[in-house]
Amino acid sequence: MAQPGSSKIVVLGLGGTIAGTAARAGDNIGYSAAQVGVEQLLEAVQTLPVVLAGRALVTEQVAQVDSKDMSFAVWQDLALRCAHWLSDAAVQGIVITHGTDTLEETAWFLQTVLQPDKPVVLTCAMRPATALTPDGPQNILDAIAVALDPGAQGVVAVCAGVVHSARDVQKDHPYRLDAFTSGDAGPLGYVEENTVRWVKNDRKEAIPSMKWSLDAIKNIVSTTPWPRVEIVMNYAGASGAMVDLLVRDGVQGLVAACTGNGSLHQDLETALMRAQAAGVKVLRATRCAQGRVLPKVGDTLPDSNGLSPVKARVALVLALRAGQSAGTA
Repeated sequence: MAQPGSSKIVVLGLGGTIAGTAARAGDNIGYSAAQVGVEQLLEAVQTLPVVLAGRALVTEQVAQVDSKDMSFAVWQDLALRCAHWLSDAAVQGIVITHGTDTLEETAWFLQTVLQPDKPVVLTCAMRPATALTPDGPQNILDAIAVALDPGAQGVVAVCAGVVHSARDVQKDHPYRLDAFTSGDAGPLGYVEENTVRWVKNDRKEAIPSMKWSLDAIKNIVSTTPWPRVEIVMNYAGASGAMVDLLVRDGVQGLVAACTGNGSLHQDLETALMRAQAAGVKVLRATRCAQGRVLPKVGDTLPDSNGLSPVKARVALVLALRAGQSAGTA
């Protein structure tokens, strides 16, 4: 590990609530996201020099977006900038300031295409920068503490003092400051007074369909259009009409947010099987907040290997894109 004085931390800004502003300080919901630059955000973290302990800090504004509007174009730019900085031997870790709405998807995208040994830490805020008591500065400080910790590796998310893995992190509350969970897998650790207390090691479980990911950075710079993958939800009285419509409209992949252990209404299941027979890639995930689909003998539709519906969509988009690059999609 690089020593203080010879290493640096890179902070990449993407916008989000953490960079948001409101007309009045007491307004925590009527704000405009992605208004404050990353350098200004860091200026609000008064004790940052204590945590950096002589290490250099590099900032870069990659994008300035509300994360509800996250796009493949921003993901591509972000992945390329991360790859650039990770290749710098002096960089000890990367911190990314991000909106909360799609943070979990970005985290899984980056983990899949980068699979970094160095830490890439996403952080966020539930209150804008103009709040009476903004949570962004503490989250940034905690994220940098994680990026500097010798036990950190891979893509993780830090919010409200909790460290989550890219695989397990999910936003589970629309308002409270501690808005994320790792479900029944549990968090990786906690940040306490600028020190990380790890409670478990992240399992680097390979996704069978993602073994190509070490070459993913090469794939995403191509001009090939990103594959279209949509999510359909199972619910009481669900029909297959939306699936049939999407297939006619040229969709290339479908993720079913299933009830329970991957269960589907018979009409929706029949439509998904028709789609699969027509060449559309289909995955089943559970809409349950915790747990994963457990496959059983006789399953006709593959499961998502434990990924949530939104992360299964990311995985399927990347798998299809890799197939396009290889000429096999």
